[in-house]
Amino acid sequence: MESAHAQRKNEHLSLAEKDFALNHQVHPFDQVRLIPNALPEMAVKEVKLKPAGLALPFEWPFYIEAMTGGSQRTTAVNASLARLAKQFNLAMATGSMSVMFNDEAAKESFAVLREENPDGFLMANLGAGADFKKASQVINFIDADALEIHLNPAQELIMKEGDREFYWLEALAGLVSRLHIPVIVKEVGFGMSQQTISQLEQIGVRWINVAGTGGTNFARIEDRRNHELDLSDLVNWGLSTPESLLEAQQKSPSTHLIASGGITCPLDVIKAGVLGAKAVGVAGYFLHLLIKEGEEGLAKELHRWQVELPRLMTLVGVRNWDDLYLVDYLLSPELESFTRQRGLVNRRGMGNTAHLINPLG
Repeated sequence: MESAHAQRKNEHLSLAEKDFALNHQVHPFDQVRLIPNALPEMAVKEVKLKPAGLALPFEWPFYIEAMTGGSQRTTAVNASLARLAKQFNLAMATGSMSVMFNDEAAKESFAVLREENPDGFLMANLGAGADFKKASQVINFIDADALEIHLNPAQELIMKEGDREFYWLEALAGLVSRLHIPVIVKEVGFGMSQQTISQLEQIGVRWINVAGTGGTNFARIEDRRNHELDLSDLVNWGLSTPESLLEAQQKSPSTHLIASGGITCPLDVIKAGVLGAKAVGVAGYFLHLLIKEGEEGLAKELHRWQVELPRLMTLVGVRNWDDLYLVDYLLSPELESFTRQRGLVNRRGMGNTAHLINPLG
């Protein structure tokens, strides 16, 4: 019989898939429209999608974001994802590896990632508050190329067994200063404000994944697991991924911005890039396809993304991924109001004045 930790991971996996449709009833990236270029004066073959501005050796601007691990079922899922990451030359992040410190059997679900993809770019994953010793252990265990540290106060507070104290900055600063590999700090789907981004920058964090709402909803998942309290009023807690990217417009030039949360198509990847993301992580959508259509079905979709992305770049007349910031865009009235109320400097491509869009148009 699997441990309680493994059972919790299986519950997360099942609920994430069960609630997939609920989590995607609203698509935040529909509130952003791109201005097309009918005279791009370029060829698709000229497009370069390698995100040089990320300062990580990604070959593509999207990657397989942290999903799962810690049980027999998740071992099979991770094996499939690792094989696909290798096949399509995609970077990949593990699910939270903290479970392996409480359950020896959980290690195989993470070891399989490196076994299936020995030379790929692999990111380990731990929760905020992890110390240097644990971080070093997970990095060495899978020979990780980077470490993701996730921030999840909302998830923890809804979990019956979750943390109730959140003093994380000192531990984060220690990891950034002592580890020999990049440290990426990410949310788990509730977004980040400009204040949070500034706090992270002040302790030396240079890779930030804003990870907004729109994808897997851990508030809904944990509320369904919590049989003592009804905390469903937090299901809509947080900032969307476009809102979080707008919050990050005033980041330091040395900060490398990553986006995840609600990414379901190549156009979302391009829109995130226009809003400043140097890379885009995808978790729930890829997991849904893997469960519904198997490894072959997800492989077909990954191929489509890699074919479509350079075509979309051509439609906006941009040859290099890192130049997407030059593309002008329109915001829905809701997002435009958000930027005004938050006092954000809204960079609009070539510096054009603000325009509104009808999100239904």
